[in-house]
Amino acid sequence: MIALTLIGIGTGSPGHLTRDGIAAMAAADLILIPSKGGDKADLAQLRQALCRRVLTSPPPMALFDMPAREAKHGYRQGVEAWHDAIADQWEKVIRSHGAIRPALLVWGDPSLYDSTLRIAERVARRLPLNLRVIPGITAIQALCAAHVIPLNAVAEPVTITTGRQIRDHGWPPGTDRAVVMLDGDCAFQSLDPQGVRIWWGAFLGMPEELLIAGPLAEAGPRILAARARARAAHGWIMDIYLLERRPAG
Repeated sequence: MIALTLIGIGTGSPGHLTRDGIAAMAAADLILIPSKGGDKADLAQLRQALCRRVLTSPPPMALFDMPAREAKHGYRQGVEAWHDAIADQWEKVIRSHGAIRPALLVWGDPSLYDSTLRIAERVARRLPLNLRVIPGITAIQALCAAHVIPLNAVAEPVTITTGRQIRDHGWPPGTDRAVVMLDGDCAFQSLDPQGVRIWWGAFLGMPEELLIAGPLAEAGPRILAARARARAAHGWIMDIYLLERRPAG
């Protein structure tokens, strides 16, 4: 039986690692490091640096190429095919290294808007896996902490959604607060900014951290400019935001 551990590592800061996470990293006999190459090679290097920073004797690390997602089959079919291709890569790396206790470092937490668990389920159909998850600090927690705000208004619900949902369907029904993740196109631009406030953050917990908050009409353009500069400088960006709608009257 292969004991595969998925370890939530927060949003890039070594301080986001839990003691359980560090112990699981130390117990692994192989750490899988996905590499997207090009400008995003930084992401693989960050994972490697994190291991070396918190472990005195890091286990072997195996880089593997992340397959590109193809959009020609439609969104959902494309994602399914992409996950299959990633699972193939995991299996090849685990088999080639003869790993018994492999681990994979997951940005944020493996349970929230992340596909690592779904990919692990695919690998489990091909290899005898005992799967374990170590929870991590989510980008939502890091965002609220950075802005020193509560996630929800008193006794009110919060919706966690994606940029695609905002762009395609508008404001989520039944709530006046929404956290928006996985938004590469700044979908807040599609909303009526009247009465809407935004709290935005990128590179949360890292030296490059960026924070902007304010009425959407005023803060939105500043976010677009800051995001473009950061992406040009780093080749990648991880960001998230919280929206609040204040009904008139």
